[in-house]
Amino acid sequence: MENNIEPYRNRDSQRSFEREEAYLRAQKKVKALIGFYWHLASYVLVNLFIIIVIVVNGGKLFSFGTFATALFWGIGLGFHYLGVFGADFLFGKNWEARKIKEMMDKENKHWE
Repeated sequence: MENNIEPYRNRDSQRSFEREEAYLRAQKKVKALIGFYWHLASYVLVNLFIIIVIVVNGGKLFSFGTFATALFWGIGLGFHYLGVFGADFLFGKNWEARKIKEMMDKENKHWE
């Protein structure tokens, strides 16, 4: 015995689902942005405090020890940036296609 029941398809419920899905993706992205900006703010404030404390207590301003925390934390902050914003800031979304076209144009000029 075959069951020929077709699935229920309601366009409005599909659109609602897509909107909900888009909203959840946007909400996740906003939370990631907020997390990065809090990380950046704490980085600036804490490192300013550390540098001021070191200098006030007789440390040299321009020494590795003064900026070591800022340097290593900055590396972590850079990776956080890449995690939130992606690597598109360096090459852009269409960088590869533009570069290929540019090189092909140079080749055509070379052979003409």
